[in-house]
Amino acid sequence: MEKNPPSSLSPGTTVFIGLLALAIAMGIGRFAFTPLMPLMVRDGSLNTVTGTEWATANYVGYLLGAISASWFARSPRLGLQVGLLGVAATTLAMAWGNAALPWLGLALRASAGVFSAWVLVCASSWCLPELARRSSTSLGGWIYTGVGVGIAATGVLTWLGGAQAAAVLWVELGLLAVVGAVHVMWRLRGQSAAASPAGTPDAPKPPPPAVASGNLGIVLCYSAFGFGYIIPATFLPTMARQLVSDPLVFGLTWPIFGGAAALSVAFAAHRLHGWPRRKVWAIAQGVMAAGTLLPLLQPALWVLAASAVLVGGTFMVTTMAGLQLARERAPANPTALLARMTTGFAAGQIAGPLLVRLVGDTRIAGLDALGLASATAGLLLAMTAIWLWRDDIAAATKPRSA
Repeated sequence: MEKNPPSSLSPGTTVFIGLLALAIAMGIGRFAFTPLMPLMVRDGSLNTVTGTEWATANYVGYLLGAISASWFARSPRLGLQVGLLGVAATTLAMAWGNAALPWLGLALRASAGVFSAWVLVCASSWCLPELARRSSTSLGGWIYTGVGVGIAATGVLTWLGGAQAAAVLWVELGLLAVVGAVHVMWRLRGQSAAASPAGTPDAPKPPPPAVASGNLGIVLCYSAFGFGYIIPATFLPTMARQLVSDPLVFGLTWPIFGGAAALSVAFAAHRLHGWPRRKVWAIAQGVMAAGTLLPLLQPALWVLAASAVLVGGTFMVTTMAGLQLARERAPANPTALLARMTTGFAAGQIAGPLLVRLVGDTRIAGLDALGLASATAGLLLAMTAIWLWRDDIAAATKPRSA
């Protein structure tokens, strides 16, 4: 009874809660609009200009959510539940979003971004300490497979159900989010009451400084990651569309991207759990740099496919390693540092497309806007990967301190 209160959660249940929460928040709340936007354009309920504005609103909402996630520093479990309910509600309401009511879609996509950021930060800052308390830290990486699983599931649903109206698909995804959110809340019921009497680990502690000494570097690296990944994630489909006209190819892109993300995280969680987080992050960020620079070589389908695999296969490993490193740096209460890193990431992913728009039709050093953004992203990713690797070596030569 002292060791394991009747309603406490097992490590496996904790991992499942985190995995499911991230599948809902990121696979649906953040990224469902990517495969659904072409279907909405097809149905005449949306045009490309309005769709771009809605996508940008989601990025901005994600930034605002990251900034405000520290509200839940003392109760990440509450933020997790509020965020999941918000994702479910905004997804269902998207069935009524169309070009005739552009403000509604704008508000819903922005709100979905806020709720998604809350879930990512709060799921990480709740699940990782829970696993640490049960001496199961090595299982922490598995919760991040949820992002890839969610993206793949959303992609398969929209690919197989593409003959349906986009509004119907929004309702189906919203109902999936509702079921998932209710299940998570049911699993969490009574956990607070069970854990608190067992000892002091759950006692509220004042959050540490958001950026303590030595943490500014990892915040900047995570910000560079946001800038770097969003360039291929946003513009690779545009480049591929110029080379391939078969819509089934585009329909398969998203589930393949999600599947690669899930498999790569599962591999990292299984094979690399004993590696230093900075080393895993450095390797993933370096591979992503190569994937970002690859399309600059030549406009060929195989090049774009390789770039998609390299970026899709590392973006969640980078997320996992970065957030786990934040947990190591602030073990007492990582929410504030996680929020700062996610804020930097969100700002980076807004800056990427913004740079492309600002350059426009101008050519700089022989590169067009997309080429310049890709080169900048690749350079930033490579530089931060080197810094992370060297920082890991430097840390290994110093005596470890709490």
